[in-house]
Amino acid sequence: MSDNREPGKTLLRYNANERTNHWLVAILFFMAGLSGLALFHPAMFWLTHLFGGGPWTRILHPFMGVAMFVFFFGLVIRFWRANLFIANDRLWLKRIGRVMQNEEEGVPPVGKYNPGQKLLFWTLLLCMLALLLSGIVIWRAWFSEYFDITVIRLGALIHALAGFVLIVSIIVHIYAGIWIKGSVGAMLHGWVSRRWARKHHELWYRQVVDKQSPPTQAAPPTRRKRMKS
Repeated sequence: MSDNREPGKTLLRYNANERTNHWLVAILFFMAGLSGLALFHPAMFWLTHLFGGGPWTRILHPFMGVAMFVFFFGLVIRFWRANLFIANDRLWLKRIGRVMQNEEEGVPPVGKYNPGQKLLFWTLLLCMLALLLSGIVIWRAWFSEYFDITVIRLGALIHALAGFVLIVSIIVHIYAGIWIKGSVGAMLHGWVSRRWARKHHELWYRQVVDKQSPPTQAAPPTRRKRMKS
């Protein structure tokens, strides 16, 4: 594989483990999403052919959902601190119109993630938790005997709503990644240009550059030679 890094001109945004984790979540999302849609409505039952038919789809869907949550939780552990809101975020949101028009002059600098990405991060986490908990309630093979029919029906409703919000959020995520040139490449090979980092995530850029800069050392004092009398 060719190295997309240009020495001195790029910064590492995501390491190999983070990128692998992300793409595993993405693959599992599409698999769980398609199988979930197949079970949601008869008009989409034909999607079960992708998974070996109706019975196999019903068997595999909850396991894929649990695996998706586990891998996503790995991303949460890695990135939750970077997604905490800071003082600049509120002003950034007020000026989001400029960001949408690619006119970022006067927009306050942000860290590794902008407020829009942070809102998406916490929305995804809430949806994943809702899907996991409601999925356990409606997982008939293992847990349905522990809940009455009213709770199971409510769980099915919550599961469908959380799934809908998750799908819409992922569509927004994909669109934003394509719209901001360089974002997809960062998740493919891990590197971004310094210019991209400085333009879109200036506070993060400063932090990375400061870490890379060697500490300045004071010059040692010169010793005067003693003159022999």
